[in-house]
Amino acid sequence: MSVALGPFSLQRMVRAVEKVRERMLRAAKALEQAGIPYAVVGGNAIAAWVTRVDESAVRNTQDVDILIRRSDLEAVKTALHSVGFIYRHVASIDLFLDGPQAKARDAVHIIFAGEKVRADEPVANPDVTESEAAESFQVLKLEALVRIKLTAFRDKDRVHLRDLLD
Repeated sequence: MSVALGPFSLQRMVRAVEKVRERMLRAAKALEQAGIPYAVVGGNAIAAWVTRVDESAVRNTQDVDILIRRSDLEAVKTALHSVGFIYRHVASIDLFLDGPQAKARDAVHIIFAGEKVRADEPVANPDVTESEAAESFQVLKLEALVRIKLTAFRDKDRVHLRDLLD
């Protein structure tokens, strides 16, 4: 199967990063307006912490990961739907697609506070109270973020940990 390649485009590269940022900020604003506790986690949280030391060391991420309490899921569905997100539960993952034509990578992925992602993990995810205010969103505190990354310990988690160490 061959894929048709488009031209190189710096504008498309920049726009891809902007779309993730816009998606994160839109979701965060909707959750805040609804009074739902949450924290940005994953690659965006790593980037927020890394920029506090060296903005040139930030990596881009293609999705948005948000930590919520499972008891808030119905309220989250309402809040995110109001700003254009479409809820899906696919392969044991709760996510919100950014519109009807969106792919899973164009989504807000939900991580549940106080729960393990995989049964064999040594510790559960932190609670949303282990967060602090960033410029326009709540971000998981550094210690809790490191705990999540050490628990998951996938290749990208190890890269994120190296980014924090550097």
